[in-house]
Amino acid sequence: MAKKQRLTGPQRRAQLLEVGRELFASRGYEATAIEEVAAQAGVSKPIVYEHFGAKEGLYAAIVEQEMDSLVQRMSDAIAQGSPRERFEGAVLAFLSYAKEEPAGFAVLTRDSPTSSARRGLTRVIDDLAQRVGDIFQSEFSRAGFNAKVAPVYANALVGMVTQVGVWWAAEGRPISLEHVARHVAALGWMGLRHLPREPAALGTRTKGKSKG
Repeated sequence: MAKKQRLTGPQRRAQLLEVGRELFASRGYEATAIEEVAAQAGVSKPIVYEHFGAKEGLYAAIVEQEMDSLVQRMSDAIAQGSPRERFEGAVLAFLSYAKEEPAGFAVLTRDSPTSSARRGLTRVIDDLAQRVGDIFQSEFSRAGFNAKVAPVYANALVGMVTQVGVWWAAEGRPISLEHVARHVAALGWMGLRHLPREPAALGTRTKGKSKG
């Protein structure tokens, strides 16, 4: 019988990350035990602790890995093309991640340790909005808009796309990804296309209506 090959340190770490990702995705953070991770990986608990310190360390490493993957996809999508092409590409990139990496997406959108600050989807939204905001600022300046408000629109649009992705996955993907992406991109782009240089105050509109 052939002797089982011993994994190197990096290989073992990658294996534990994959096993942990599947367990956290299907059961959530609280319901997943280090014993289960170790058992499925075929190692002892001390090996898991050696690589990640504790369950929260393993979870944090998985979240970081998935976040890096998603941010890279989004960054690639907005790296070139017209503003509309970049926006539509970002929408499709996010939803494609939700479709192609369901376990990773589940980890980012499920419960997380209460002691972990800015973990999971909240941090993803923050990072993506920052990157999208950089592009918005340059486009706003070129179009004669106030570049200081670009982060407002970046966070609003990234939040919209994120929430649609969460809904789409939770509802069992009732509509094709491409169809959803087209609608979300159209909604966001139409808003940007007709964006006033300085939106009127809501109070002004209300007063105007009341006088009639």
